[in-house]
Amino acid sequence: MQPIRFFRCIILIAFMTFAMVQIQNVCAEPQGQLVMFHAGSLSMPFNDMEKAFEAAYPKVDLVREGSGSQQAARKVTELKKSCDIVASADYKVIDKLLIPEFADWNIRFASNQLVLCYTDKSKYADQISADNWYDIIQKKGVSWGHSDPNLDPCGYRALMVIQLAEKFYQKPGLNDAVLANRPQSNVRSKSAELISILQTGNMDYVWEYLSVAVQHGLKYIVLPDKINLGNYTQDDYYSQAAVKLAGKEPGTVMEIKGDSCTYGVTLIKNAPNPEAAIAFLKFMLSPDGGLKIMKDQGQPPFIPCIVPSAQMKEKLPAELKPLVEVKN
Repeated sequence: MQPIRFFRCIILIAFMTFAMVQIQNVCAEPQGQLVMFHAGSLSMPFNDMEKAFEAAYPKVDLVREGSGSQQAARKVTELKKSCDIVASADYKVIDKLLIPEFADWNIRFASNQLVLCYTDKSKYADQISADNWYDIIQKKGVSWGHSDPNLDPCGYRALMVIQLAEKFYQKPGLNDAVLANRPQSNVRSKSAELISILQTGNMDYVWEYLSVAVQHGLKYIVLPDKINLGNYTQDDYYSQAAVKLAGKEPGTVMEIKGDSCTYGVTLIKNAPNPEAAIAFLKFMLSPDGGLKIMKDQGQPPFIPCIVPSAQMKEKLPAELKPLVEVKN
């Protein structure tokens, strides 16, 4: 073989080998560990999503850590823990704590509302209603609680509901009177922790999301739309409530104003396994995938999911753009 033809063959073989490697990389099935930090109220639907996703992608091991949403975000910002995806019960946690340093975008994917949960063991269980709940939880001997506002959106949303109730029922002083009957020991790290306390009879009433109440078979009081934080058309009314929380930097304070319960999810910028993360998010945000699981578990999804601007949509991975619309 002539030297020139020989070198051409070598170059051609090298090029074909390189091309084959690239094709294999593009078509490679996601694999490895995929780490997600998420709100505790998402534990049950995400458990079902995990099973379905891992059945479709057996080489991926989805590792989930449920906690309060602020706590989930601070694992990334303060503890510097390695993570691929953060899903929050309040999309504003992602906006305030993760964007722009740790994440570029925030997809709103589901809604919820606050309910007051109880059991047959609860004091005045045979008397409580949507018309008198605020009187019942003020009564001496009645024990009620909520999650920590600095760790869990359900906690500060419970406080917002009580603030709004004072305005809606036109009962000055109601907020202070209700909180006076709740010792600090009844404030727990996350709302999911309160379920077992309620079920064992160690508390009479706890604030939870409707989806959590449905998933755990709890009794609950449905509140008017003006105060349950479940109707986005009431956001102007909800904004009258405000809670001060620990800020982004230690020692700082941020104020959260009331609005409807909207869940958000993001991909962390330095995600160790972005391929698997994007594959999971594509499944999670699909109407016949994760969103169907959300709906089946009593939590209304947004179909399609939402981002607030065209600029943010442009930052999304190409696989996710068809599942999202721009809407304020």
